[in-house]
Amino acid sequence: MLDPEDQKIITLARSSRARVAASEGAAVRDETGRTYTAAAVALPSLRLSALRLAVAMAVSSGAESLEAAALVSDKEPDPGDLATVRDLGPSAPIFHAGTDGVLKSTLLP
Repeated sequence: MLDPEDQKIITLARSSRARVAASEGAAVRDETGRTYTAAAVALPSLRLSALRLAVAMAVSSGAESLEAAALVSDKEPDPGDLATVRDLGPSAPIFHAGTDGVLKSTLLP
């Protein structure tokens, strides 16, 4: 069973994805407990995964480290996305849930 704070970032990631009907949603929690959410961006001139965007939002807001991350997607996590999370959260668990919100896996370093 997940900690309520970990379940919360899965719920927030799921909401971000659903709000804009994106292929994936993500949320990260920083060292102070602040949460950053994002959905995948697919424009002709810009493509960003939800996890990369959530990490970028955390960094641009002054986060120094990540406690946890969540990805809501029916696809397997991209290794580059996982590396981006590890840049700021080397020991952060990454929760991968399907679009139905059911946890598929917990990725640990």
